[in-house]
Amino acid sequence: MAIGLIVIGDEILSGKRVDQHLPKVIALLKERGLSLDWAEYVGDDRARITATLQRSFASGDVVFSTGGIGATPDDHTRQCAAAALGVPVVLHPEAKELIHQRIVEMNLTLDMPTDLNGPDYFRRLQMGEFPEGADIIPNPFNKIPGFAIKQHYFVPGFPVMAWPMIAWVLDTYYAHLFHQQPQAEQAVLVFEIAESTLTPLMEALEAKYPLIKVFSLPSVGSDSMRRHIELGVKGEPSQVALAFAEMLLGLDGFRAEYQIIERSD
Repeated sequence: MAIGLIVIGDEILSGKRVDQHLPKVIALLKERGLSLDWAEYVGDDRARITATLQRSFASGDVVFSTGGIGATPDDHTRQCAAAALGVPVVLHPEAKELIHQRIVEMNLTLDMPTDLNGPDYFRRLQMGEFPEGADIIPNPFNKIPGFAIKQHYFVPGFPVMAWPMIAWVLDTYYAHLFHQQPQAEQAVLVFEIAESTLTPLMEALEAKYPLIKVFSLPSVGSDSMRRHIELGVKGEPSQVALAFAEMLLGLDGFRAEYQIIERSD
């Protein structure tokens, strides 16, 4: 089962906001022994959002989606999710009650009456209109819920709301997957050598040890660090240990200069 992230909003693509969701979701998953398999950024375009969700619903992946679930003209995610599934958007009764409570509480704070027949009241209730068959995701910040349907979890774009909601989803629905696949990673910095020289070694290690992946992160260097490659293996711990030892032997065969990276975690 793969895990994906969709970040929705023109403000991300235009640079008005810097996305904080990707690193946070990676961290939330890592804390639970899980990892993110893919991520996509999508602007506030209905056709593109719908097409993206059609693909992700068809994938069978667990997907988190942030942004676009409000009730302003640039919020399309609720409608696009329904369109992608071919179902209507309906007012969720529990969401309606939570939003009603929030409106009443806010008006009491402002010492204002609550007009249950006013256009503002009904406009706010639209935030509880979800694809038919959806469940709610509780929002501890202001009670306005997100929604879940077909292993897709839709939360607001605001980090203060989105992150605890994503953590709740993981802890509520996927605790049985936590730390099920032990992972290890070992790496070295290899100095002043071409990636192409090391490629046959990397290919041989992946062929010999099917439960690991080899990674290579080249750097052109800086004033404080020479040109180098971060070369390593990650995956099943016992195979990582064997593959890494063999990698070091291979580097010795090239007479390469390298430095083992000590991991604090």
